[in-house]
Amino acid sequence: MRFDVVTLFPELFAPFLTQGVTRRAYESRQVDVHLWPLRDHAEGAYRRVDDRPFGGGPGMVMLAEPLERALAAVAQARAQAGASAGPVVLFTPTGRRIDQALVRDWATGPGAVLLCGRYEGIDQRVVDRHVDVELSLGDFVLSGGELPALALLDAVARLQPGVLGDEQSHLQDSFEQGLLDCPHYSRPEVLAAPEGPLPVPPVLLSGHHADIARWRREQSLRLTAERRPELIAAARAAGLLGKADEKFLSSLGFTL
Repeated sequence: MRFDVVTLFPELFAPFLTQGVTRRAYESRQVDVHLWPLRDHAEGAYRRVDDRPFGGGPGMVMLAEPLERALAAVAQARAQAGASAGPVVLFTPTGRRIDQALVRDWATGPGAVLLCGRYEGIDQRVVDRHVDVELSLGDFVLSGGELPALALLDAVARLQPGVLGDEQSHLQDSFEQGLLDCPHYSRPEVLAAPEGPLPVPPVLLSGHHADIARWRREQSLRLTAERRPELIAAARAAGLLGKADEKFLSSLGFTL
């Protein structure tokens, strides 16, 4: 899959694409990322990409013409490479919140053109003419679209075959089964602490795989019920909870 990123700050992406386990996806071009500096498509001595908003008000608005030229160049490059046109994605607070279901869909798709806005936003005419999908990280405001773009790339890259050390690893992640993940422990078996020794839960040292699986499931249910009860309702509606799950939730006094 191919992702073309239109951004004022391509240098933010370079370290991210070469570090950590997800670099395997970028190096192998399973996730083929191309960066497009927006100022390369601006005109004039100062290569201006923003101006004051019509109607007045604070802040600046990204100009339509440099964005249009950048998107045209991206479309031409994708066509020459034999890649599909792909949707144009704008990261904005008005967009759909990114979740694991969306990431799973995108992880098997053709990629996209990621448009990273800045300032007060981009000229609405560009949105109306070119943007196919609007996405958001959540109900808060960032300085630009680069962080959401990086988050989407990371989430998609880690689901590519061979990227994670264990192919089953992502199946146990939070949200994959509709619930939050359970707690995890490693060495030492007993951690020295001022308040006293902190041991690993004994079941994890038992070697009894069925007991361990049940403990992990119950801890996942407990944590989800405490922190994100709406996910329990969604999992129940999707038929992801069995009789044992419901019995354990009932023992917690959980109702929804």
